[in-house]
Amino acid sequence: MKPKAKTRVSQQVSPARAAAFDILLRVERESSYAAELLHSGAYDSISTVDHSLTTELVMGVLRWRSLLDTQISQISAQPLFKLDIEVLTALRLAVYQMRWLSRIPSRAAINESVELVKRARKRSAASFVNAVLRKFAAAISPGSELSPPEISSESVEALAGSSAHPLWLVERWVRAYGIEATRDICRHNQSVPVTAIRLRHPQAEEQLRLEEIDLAAGALLASARRVRHGDITLTRAFREGRCVIQDEGSQLVAALVGTGARILECCAAPGGKVLALSDKNPSANITAIDLHPHRARLLRRLIRAHNADGKIVANNIIVIAADARNPPFTSKFDRVLADVPCSGTGTLSRNPEIKWRLTSKDLSELHVRQLAILRSAMAQVAAGGRLIYSTCSLEKEENEDVVEAALEGDAAFRQVDCAVELRALQQQEELVWPNLSSLTRGPYLRTLPGTHPCDGFFAAILGKI
Repeated sequence: MKPKAKTRVSQQVSPARAAAFDILLRVERESSYAAELLHSGAYDSISTVDHSLTTELVMGVLRWRSLLDTQISQISAQPLFKLDIEVLTALRLAVYQMRWLSRIPSRAAINESVELVKRARKRSAASFVNAVLRKFAAAISPGSELSPPEISSESVEALAGSSAHPLWLVERWVRAYGIEATRDICRHNQSVPVTAIRLRHPQAEEQLRLEEIDLAAGALLASARRVRHGDITLTRAFREGRCVIQDEGSQLVAALVGTGARILECCAAPGGKVLALSDKNPSANITAIDLHPHRARLLRRLIRAHNADGKIVANNIIVIAADARNPPFTSKFDRVLADVPCSGTGTLSRNPEIKWRLTSKDLSELHVRQLAILRSAMAQVAAGGRLIYSTCSLEKEENEDVVEAALEGDAAFRQVDCAVELRALQQQEELVWPNLSSLTRGPYLRTLPGTHPCDGFFAAILGKI
């Protein structure tokens, strides 16, 4: 009888809401990343329309989680910390739909969240969920569910609360970048990010247009394009590797590496930058290492899959599973890219779950690991060569502090001003962003979400004497 009951219940839940519920639970329980789950093969069977709604629900709930919880707590008789995660997730999904998605009737959001709780074997909580959500729906004034939340910068506390960001993070950003830039960062993080691509083949753009992909020019780089409409992943050009999805800030970091005969990328997965290095240096010997064997395998697959005209174009890359803190090399490299594991606070529009997991202690631990990787990478640079250290973090501990600690007492390296390299890219007509000074902070590259049309990236260039 139990299997029949489960089948009957599951039929009452739409594929999009069921998938969103399952993904959100995995994000909570397993510290998984929502974007990776959404693009995994597990959800290939649901329709394009359902997949779009799943993405909207998952990312919406994660972006606005603290605000959703505040609204739920005002209605719920039970403190939220006492609720099972399945129950709280179902409540968050329904409240997000009722307050943010005008096209979904409240009754559908309520009924399916009740069914999701039953599906999760929390049947005893179904009446509680139903009561809370009906009370919430009754309290919504007509038309208010159509209004997006107003992000206030009257105070740090108001900014953190209205933008659904942890107060400690907002306080850090205000100290580092000021209240207005922080407001722009928070607004950007709460919006759907633009999909940027890098063209790898002369015919790629025309192919994409024939497949009804509406493209705009890159905002930072001439070789980039921004997708205005269409799903790039469904195109032949994408499947054949003639273009790749890559944030423009990430593309800019790869462009700073320049050219060389022997190139090393220390933490190469998922592979966007190493493919860019290969395209710019087709005759170079490129070595890509990653700590995790499964990520190294995925990187090898990516390289094999990205071909043009049926031929592998990234066949100058060797992938090795190794620890960047102790790489297995005796010879040196002309160019080394240390794109180190980091907090990812520059990517919260794409990975909103990060802001609910990260702690200040994590930053200290990351600093130690990043410094070890950078010092090891410096030992791999040949005389006259260069090393580019980069993160997608906004935090000083992971950026300037790491570089300054690595350079202290090391007379073999000098810091290269990133502004010089950015001007060179501008003269080559590759960099098209008009305000070069906004891209630097001291000798470093520094992009800020909301200020620049990309994720938040940091880069330093170190030259070996």
